[in-house]
Amino acid sequence: MLHLKKIYIPILSATILVFLFIFSDELPLNGIFSERNPDLKNLGSLPVVIPTLKYGFAIDTFTIEEKIIKNGDVIGNILNNNGVGGQIVHEIMDENQHVFKPSNFRVGEKYTLFKSMDNKHLEYLVYEPNVYHYYIFNFIDSLSIKKVERPVVKKIKSTSGTIESSIWNAMAEKGSSPELIAKLEDALQWSIDFYHLQKGEKFKIVYESHHIDGKEIGAGLVLAARYEMEKNTINAIYYSKPAFKGYYDLEGRPLNKGFLRSPLRFSRISSYFNTSRLHPILRRVRPHFGTDYAAPHGTPIMSVGNGVILEARYSGGNGNYVKIKHDKLHTTQYLHMSRFGPGIRSGAQVQQGQTIGYVGSTGLATGPHVCFRFWKNGQQVNHLRLSFPPPEPLPKGEIPSFNKEKEGVIALLR
Repeated sequence: MLHLKKIYIPILSATILVFLFIFSDELPLNGIFSERNPDLKNLGSLPVVIPTLKYGFAIDTFTIEEKIIKNGDVIGNILNNNGVGGQIVHEIMDENQHVFKPSNFRVGEKYTLFKSMDNKHLEYLVYEPNVYHYYIFNFIDSLSIKKVERPVVKKIKSTSGTIESSIWNAMAEKGSSPELIAKLEDALQWSIDFYHLQKGEKFKIVYESHHIDGKEIGAGLVLAARYEMEKNTINAIYYSKPAFKGYYDLEGRPLNKGFLRSPLRFSRISSYFNTSRLHPILRRVRPHFGTDYAAPHGTPIMSVGNGVILEARYSGGNGNYVKIKHDKLHTTQYLHMSRFGPGIRSGAQVQQGQTIGYVGSTGLATGPHVCFRFWKNGQQVNHLRLSFPPPEPLPKGEIPSFNKEKEGVIALLR
């Protein structure tokens, strides 16, 4: 029994001391432990460290390298150069091809390497193609690729203005982004000739503004637009029903009249259709069976309508050009391109608004522009003078649903 007392009495004494330390105000940090650990006296005054978060990671715990994709960069080579073996690269890309394809990795976009603190091992790669989503390549917990969508909050906003010189300048002066200006032109492109606007004409639009983490990051749909001219007012109402989605006037007639007014968004007409024009290079009178749109080198060129590509090649005077058959009556041609758009070749189907090439000055050209030519019944004509038959309106059974959407945005336009 005496032997047991020698064992338990020290244990009991130690237990009592711990109890007093925890529950007594008399023996806290300034008591018996603070003499041996003087730094603990100021424990309560130490600052609280909040980690820096990005893409869901505490980036303070990694060695971070932010990069921009350059010409010739391939995702596999980037991983190999950062210590990821070829077998692992093959495995992660093969098993996650439903999430990410190597073709998604595009020049000019940014990616971030998350390495261990000693900079020896790549643990994660994050590829961010835009502000709306990003991809996480995981080399630690599992070989996986995850697409993360950032939550977007949509707010309804409006803006208006008066034309002094162009709709671009009028909206830019209001602080509108190029993205929003382009979307307004998309809504009105079948109804308004943006190259012949008059001073004093007015416009107003209602649109969705996209916000992420409380910051405005872009423009969404233009829900409604109104353009007031001296003798006419154009209204464009967006109808969202999948089978009929697009822009309509107040009576439910579609604004899409078959062809865009122009193959470029932001440009100016530098030369009109003219059967007796003096050629600027050949210096002799030569008919100009097209309309020249001057724009910066590399500006995207759009197909003005749906169709099939008849030719996509180079010829001496025309340079790089594309010719498209739209229907039995209409064909268009786009000359002097710097290069063709993705997938543009003879026999390919194209959609209205699709990029088919980029502005250049190949062939007989004095500067970057696209010469746009239009055939009707096999004859080259001035497309600016053409008028097309009005499109069919929405079916009668669809009008009540359209009117319901229309009334909501019309109130905002007013």
